[in-house]
Amino acid sequence: MWKVWCFVKNFENEIVCGDSLEILKTLPGKIIQCCVTSPPYWGLRDYGVDDQLGMEDTPEEYVSKMVDVFREVRRVLRVDGTLWLNLGDSYASKQTGKIEGIKTKDLVGIPWMVAFALRSDGWYLRQDIIWSKPNPMPESVTDRCTKSHEYIFLLSKSQKYYYDQDAIKEDSVDSESYTGRRKRSKLKHMILNPKECSMQADKAAGKTYEKRNKRSVWVVSTQPYSEAHFATYPETLIKPCILAGSKERDIILDPFIGSGTTALVSQNLNRKYLGIELNPESIKLCGKRLQQTRLEI
Repeated sequence: MWKVWCFVKNFENEIVCGDSLEILKTLPGKIIQCCVTSPPYWGLRDYGVDDQLGMEDTPEEYVSKMVDVFREVRRVLRVDGTLWLNLGDSYASKQTGKIEGIKTKDLVGIPWMVAFALRSDGWYLRQDIIWSKPNPMPESVTDRCTKSHEYIFLLSKSQKYYYDQDAIKEDSVDSESYTGRRKRSKLKHMILNPKECSMQADKAAGKTYEKRNKRSVWVVSTQPYSEAHFATYPETLIKPCILAGSKERDIILDPFIGSGTTALVSQNLNRKYLGIELNPESIKLCGKRLQQTRLEI
């Protein structure tokens, strides 16, 4: 049976029930290689749990709590460790109440407020990655575009850090931009007329494409999880984060693990995981998903 610990025992392959900040304080330093997480967004959803993050009265209170949590994350990271932080934004509304300096209908700018605050607290803010969603949540707005992106921030503990560029390189051409682009076989013989055959036929014939450094816009469709009553980020979204930020058998931390996607992907990539979650019902989902994956393997 899946066990839920109220304290951390072995620091690996565990899901811990409790407040992220308090549990992180109990961990020894420099045991985690990589943290991949998506905290509750400010002012968007009530998860029905006391002391939850995201229900603060002001953005400043939310940002302050985020800084406290991720200061502890930085402490438990190895010197060459990284943080991959997924955050969405929100708009000021009647529901959020009056906020000094922000008007109703203003875009609050929460992701960048958090990113800059973490930078000021000692993190190296290395990159903003755009998660572009081909299937965004529909919106009934008529005075702006439908929101179809979120941010993933790459932050590091030190100026130099572990980053496996080769693990996430992508094809320099794809099925949409293929026509008219150069391609080459394994023998590196250039093919002058790329329109003569399709990419699928090329791959079947053993031909490969030039690789390039992964770009900072990641097009990933949202991935619903029927048993979760809250947002879950897609497995394909965080796979590159874990591949680039760690080696096999490293420990991946998610202090807001929700339904367990970070643990699931870590397990599939032969990494260890350590998750923290305040909601016991979410932890049950984690255990169910991880157990099903083990049975499938």
